[in-house]
Amino acid sequence: MAVQRPKGTQDHLPDGSPKLSRDSQASAFAHVQDTARRVLERSGAQFIATPLFEEAELVKRGVGGSTDIVRKEMFTVYYFGDHGGYVLRPEGTAGIVRAYLQNGLKQLPSPLKLWTHGPMFRAENVQKGRLRQFHQVDYEVLGSTDALVDAEAIWLMWEVVRELGLTGVRVKLGSIGDPADREAYNAYLRDLFGTHVDRLSDDSRDRLERNPMRILDSKSAGDQALIQELGVRPMLDFLGEEARAHFGVVQGYLTAWDIPFDLDPSIVRGLDYYRRTAWELHHEGVGAKSALGGGGRYDGLAAQLGGPEVPGIGWAFGIERLLLALEAEGVALPQMPGPLLYLAAMDEENVGLAARLALEGRSRGRVEFAYRAMKPGNAFREADRRRALSAAVIGSDEAARGVLNIKTLGTGEAREVPLSELTTFLDDLSRQAGEQA
Repeated sequence: MAVQRPKGTQDHLPDGSPKLSRDSQASAFAHVQDTARRVLERSGAQFIATPLFEEAELVKRGVGGSTDIVRKEMFTVYYFGDHGGYVLRPEGTAGIVRAYLQNGLKQLPSPLKLWTHGPMFRAENVQKGRLRQFHQVDYEVLGSTDALVDAEAIWLMWEVVRELGLTGVRVKLGSIGDPADREAYNAYLRDLFGTHVDRLSDDSRDRLERNPMRILDSKSAGDQALIQELGVRPMLDFLGEEARAHFGVVQGYLTAWDIPFDLDPSIVRGLDYYRRTAWELHHEGVGAKSALGGGGRYDGLAAQLGGPEVPGIGWAFGIERLLLALEAEGVALPQMPGPLLYLAAMDEENVGLAARLALEGRSRGRVEFAYRAMKPGNAFREADRRRALSAAVIGSDEAARGVLNIKTLGTGEAREVPLSELTTFLDDLSRQAGEQA
């Protein structure tokens, strides 16, 4: 049997591949990334790229040593050296904040908006929309605690999805308050669950003292049944005056901007550096776990990583999960367009001329050529296979007269174009294709 790709990964394939699915279509990935770039950079966000692997200590601090990601799902990187503490990144935020601190990005205008896209890695149980190598679009804002920054971040996530054509989504919005609010809530949870320790899962027993809010995120059916039975009060009941006011301002902006949202008291972020606003974007088309992505404020993260206090907020969505949602709604995504022109020589002595004309024409757009001489019928069939807008064959007569006979494949119209006017012809063809797109 031939070597297979690793479980939980995908090949991103060119258009027309026989085993192509929406979430493995390379042009679909590029379309999502290009749309995100357009929306986010219009807001002033700048692109940043960080390594695919980071110090394990960064991930433990940035994701949380008690999380399933760190305890069960990290891919460790080993090599023949004196350092064994690297892991493939499971998410993007910690690396971006590390880069901000390490490279003195605080000197740039604040708040600083950053975005990235790329692969993340988690050793998950593989299922629909859950891969071991998956891809995210990530947006982070550093340097401001303003509620307007929170609202804009949610709007930008919504705007990326809206520009992609997805409609069946809603924002689930919550708040996890300030540190004192969280401390009060954790004390309440310890008291509540403390008399039912024997009914908690092993993971939740471990979390009870260290991080009781994470019990609410438990994947154990028994834990969730106990949560329902006890009627656990939501975090929103414990918000202090300042956090409640901040939450109200965020809601006010979203309402004014016509962003549909539902208050969801069940949204929690278990790590101590999280603050106030937290949200998720949901769509039923991606399966039982309907979240496309989410975000939140993490004002304590920079200090957790050993730097000064730097407020931050950010979000990420999974590209594969977003593509599943687009497929569920039947949203058509653009394919990579075919070449403007496919050129072929009718005899070997003019293959080089066809190649030179194609290379010159590429200053105006995509132009391809045949590497061997072809009969006209074969050349036009090959141009059709490549979805070219036009095709031309050149032989000794055309070369001597300095012309090309170019056929527009959509209409069958043929015209003679002087070689000196080829770039003008390609400009016109490119403009017409843009108008029809």
